Parts: sequence; C-alpha cells; structure tokens
Amino acid sequence: MNKMNPKLVVSNSHDPWFNLAYEEFLLKELREDEIILYLWQNDHTVVIGRNQNPWKECRRRDLEGNGGKVARRLSGGGAVYHDLGNLNFTFLMKRENYDFDRQVEVILKAVQSLGIAATFTGRNDLVVEGKKFSGNAFFFSEEKAYHHGTILIDTDFSRLQDYLTVSKGKMKSKGIESVRSRVVNLSEITGRNDIGIYRHALIDQFEKEYGEVQEIVETDGITMDTDMKSLYEKYSQWNWRYGDSPEWQLQLEHQFQWGRVDIGIEVDRGRIEDIILYTDAMDTNLSVNIREILLHIEIRTVEEVLAMRLHEYNVSNEEKEVYEWLIDEVMKNL
Repeated sequence: MNKMNPKLVVSNSHDPWFNLAYEEFLLKELREDEIILYLWQNDHTVVIGRNQNPWKECRRRDLEGNGGKVARRLSGGGAVYHDLGNLNFTFLMKRENYDFDRQVEVILKAVQSLGIAATFTGRNDLVVEGKKFSGNAFFFSEEKAYHHGTILIDTDFSRLQDYLTVSKGKMKSKGIESVRSRVVNLSEITGRNDIGIYRHALIDQFEKEYGEVQEIVETDGITMDTDMKSLYEKYSQWNWRYGDSPEWQLQLEHQFQWGRVDIGIEVDRGRIEDIILYTDAMDTNLSVNIREILLHIEIRTVEEVLAMRLHEYNVSNEEKEVYEWLIDEVMKNL
C-alpha cells in the first residue's frame, strides 16, 4: 500500500445538496497520494441510497412541508434521517488504498476512546448495547473510492420515526418492532451531546492511523467555483432526487434477505417502454443491469431473456435471486 498524505476537510454548511455535491467534488479532485477525512452535517434531511425510491422510503410531503429536504447520494444502501445531532464522515482515497476494515477501525477506536463499547456487526453497522449508532456505505469509480457513514449523537428520534418509512417486510425480516428499537444516540451512553467532542475524537484517531494531517480545509457552502456549482445543481435538481418516474402499470416489490427491491414497469403495445428499479442493495450496478436487459423487449419474452442471462453470464447471487423472482412475478401478471 502506498504512503498517503492525510487531509482534513470540514464543511460548515448544513445544506445536504451542497455537502453531497462537495463530497463528489473532493472525489473528482483527489490527488494520487491523498486520503481525505471529510466531516459534515445535514439539517432536517432524509438521504436515500443511489437506487432507492423516495416515495417508498420517506414521507416526503411531510418532510418538505416542514422545511426539510430529500437528498440522493451516490452510494448504495438504505435511507437515513439527518439532523444536527448527527455527524457524517467520509473517507476518500484511490481505489488501491481503500481498506474498509482500516477505515472502520478509525471510527470504532474514536468512539471507544470516549468510553463507548462499540463493535462492528451486521450489514455494515456499528452498534453499542445491541443498537445501531452508525451505518456505512461506499462508492467506487474507476480509480477512486469513498466510504462514508453516519454517527448518531443526539438525533431527534421522533422526527426519524415521523419521516422514515420502514417497510413491513424489512421489519419482519430483521426481527424488529420499530425504527426506535434499532438505534441509539451516543449521548445516551456518554451523557455528552457536544458534537465537537466526537469530531475531535475522529480527527485524533484519523491522525493516529494515517499520520499527521498535512492540510486542513474548511468550506462555508457559499463560495463555489464553476465545477461545484454544476455539482450542486445536479444534487438539488428534482430529476436527480426523484427521477422522471413513469406511470407504472406493473409494480412489484420483494424483501430479500440482503435488501429490498421495488420495480416499476411501463408496458405499451406489449413492449417494455420504461423500467425503474429502486433498491437498498449494496450492489449499485443491479438497477443498471436490469434496465439494460429488459428495456424495449416484449414483456412476454422476459422469462426467456432472463433465463438466457442466467445461463450465459456469471451473475452475483443478488442478481440471480432478483432474476428468478422477476420471472415468477412477471409471468403471474401476464
């Protein structure tokens, strides 16, 4: 592994569209030898995964009616509620330097230094006393990568429950009774709700792991160059956050062990004219692959096309399960 130069970036903006745009900007501008720790907070926001359906994942009308925002990130995974009691972190580096275990260890040791008996478990979650306080997700481009996550410190759980929609299938498969039963604020453990304490613990552990920070950058979310303005426009636009959803004629949904899949299919004159897939699966290519395979084929040939794909290609287990389920469900509706 190459020697990396640690860099710290802190956003003082609480605008989710800016913070996510800046995250992508940092990835694009990342230098060969850098590893960046980016710390940021969003106010009153639901952030959904790259391939999720916002109408399914949150009560968007209530959220936006109360001054909140819906944001979509590049990474896969599920929907999360952010407020100023939540601290977000992102590690950005070249793909060859990506080490999920090492990065998670920074977070674990940081909170453990505050007397919290935290552990890594389950589906990319950090937990304490059996309850989740941090979820993690990741994004890979051809040469670069980032790993980001949340840390619940003093989040308003009543709002989390008000705005996040947890499907009954997901609740059943994970053996849980409510959103509240799954999560915990670290302030409940430590008695301290000052975000700065946790931020400094992260920075301290980041330096212990990667070396002394060589550069510190702070942004106010106001000053933007041309590239950042373009990225901000992308993240704030309706098309990115909600998509140009068709009038679905066929809606299918299923809870797999690894995550949920919702598919909407529009059929015109027996041909699939539009297809949209939302999922909290970690495989961000799943949606793209299914769309490429099924778009513009005759719906009666779905079984044949997907069966051929399964026979001729080495697909992931997740993709295989979705294809087999889709064959059964589409055939039932013909």
